[in-house]
Amino acid sequence: MLATVTFVFLALLFIVIKLVLIVQMKEVCVIERLGKFRAITPPGLHFLIPFIDRVAYRHETREQVLDIPAQSCISRDNIQINVDGLVYIQVMDGAKASYGIEDYRRASVNLAQTTMRSEIGKLNLNQTFSERDTLNETIVREIDKASDPWGIKVLRYEVRNITPSDNVIHTLEKQMEAERQKRAEITLAEAEKESTINLSEGVRQEAINLSEGDKQKQINEAHGRAQEIAILTQASAEGINFIAKAAAQPGGEKAIKMRLLEQFIAQTGNILQHADVSIVPSEVAKLESFFQGMDKVTQNIQGAKS
Repeated sequence: MLATVTFVFLALLFIVIKLVLIVQMKEVCVIERLGKFRAITPPGLHFLIPFIDRVAYRHETREQVLDIPAQSCISRDNIQINVDGLVYIQVMDGAKASYGIEDYRRASVNLAQTTMRSEIGKLNLNQTFSERDTLNETIVREIDKASDPWGIKVLRYEVRNITPSDNVIHTLEKQMEAERQKRAEITLAEAEKESTINLSEGVRQEAINLSEGDKQKQINEAHGRAQEIAILTQASAEGINFIAKAAAQPGGEKAIKMRLLEQFIAQTGNILQHADVSIVPSEVAKLESFFQGMDKVTQNIQGAKS
């Protein structure tokens, strides 16, 4: 009796389990009735016909990230590189994800690999590093277009690592070293050029300054000489005026002649003192009469003064 009750209880429990379906918020279930697709159950409580309806597939509705293994690719400039990445997908249609492809995850990974290999073949090595965003967008667009019959949506793709081969890395290091050396030589050449230009500009400016200074000096000297001549001329004119006034006074003419004789005697004495050749007048009688005349002039001037 107890065994019968236990059997009946287990049978009822099995029927209830088969009858009631609880779908979690993060998933959808594909229901088949007698092997044929019937419905897609959203999250919540659902009732099935035992032994007729069954849950054929369960799909994750949250965003899924799939790891793309590293693979060897050839760039447009025939350089071998290893590339890996990540693809983010989400199931949008449970029926297509169940019946449109055997395994949408594996298919997405393989499709991402082939698309990535194809797109990298269109780029140079430098472009694969500098145009990652463009490469990611192109791969997403191509994968999403091809995976539309599978009921999934490719949200984004990220290239994780781009690793050239050892020989390529060694070649790139040599190229970078040569480029750095080239830039250093260009910088030194530019610095030497600037230094030469600055030196020549300094020499030029110095020559200009010297010429301007010499020009100003000559102008100043010319002005000085002109002022000196003007002053001497003015002084000479004033002296002549004084002499003319003095000559108009009584005895002024004789005083002027006396002054001229004194200057003549002084200059003659200087000539005789510094000259290398002795000067002897040809007519001594004329010289004697000359001095006698000078004595008379002196006496007349002194008489006029007294």
